[in-house]
Amino acid sequence: MNENSGFKYSILASGSTGNSFYLETPKKKIIVDAGLSGKKIEGLMSEIGRDINDVDALLITHEHSDHIKGMGVLARKYGLDVYANEQTWQEIDSKNMVGKISEDQKHIFEMGKTITFGDIDIESFGVSHDAVAPQFYRFMKDNKSFVLLTDTGYVSDRMQGIIENADGYLMESNHEVEMLRNGPYPWVTKQRILSDRGHLSNEDGAKAAFHVLGNKTKRIFLGHLSLHNNIKELAHMTMDGYLQQHDVDTHREVKIMDTSHEHASKLFDI
Repeated sequence: MNENSGFKYSILASGSTGNSFYLETPKKKIIVDAGLSGKKIEGLMSEIGRDINDVDALLITHEHSDHIKGMGVLARKYGLDVYANEQTWQEIDSKNMVGKISEDQKHIFEMGKTITFGDIDIESFGVSHDAVAPQFYRFMKDNKSFVLLTDTGYVSDRMQGIIENADGYLMESNHEVEMLRNGPYPWVTKQRILSDRGHLSNEDGAKAAFHVLGNKTKRIFLGHLSLHNNIKELAHMTMDGYLQQHDVDTHREVKIMDTSHEHASKLFDI
């Protein structure tokens, strides 16, 4: 990697059972979300040849357990600086979701703000999900960018404007609608997932990806797949089919990439 160009990233895990993302620049190493056990995240980091001792900060998107399960353990064990917005911190602390974290490790990352971490800018933006104040992130360095967007019931025009024409996306493809409707979940849970404050279906994710991709976009990772209400091949086929129908070349221009809930992706350059 050229010292002055771009960054590296890995989707450590993505799925309804746990989520974590890793990013590094020459100056900073950052994890977003720790939705698996601390031990599992340590193992995922070793899969990509990285040591969690070297991580500078942990960013949190929202307080659901598949995003914060290992947060307290990692913060305490490695002395990580942890960033979340004020409402998310209040929810985590008031319900003692992750145990004690030292006050000097807790930092506020306000929704809609951009913070510079060393040599990278990170912009937060709100999403529509049934958490107190869920936010996701766009990472920007040297005119390159990567967007994390899962856990939202829909993608608004405002969100589209913030995330358009990134070099890469982790885009939610949570469920196939008929699988969800006919699946094992209670009806109230199905309604929640299908609502505007739930999760993007395969088709919704494909539409959202099409509306935001631009001439810089090279990779779209399919994220947060449900173990019970989706199949990896189906999610891939839906995204591929929709983009090809709309004249996007998914063989040469934009690559569609699968993710795993238990194994890290390789380290990609951007």
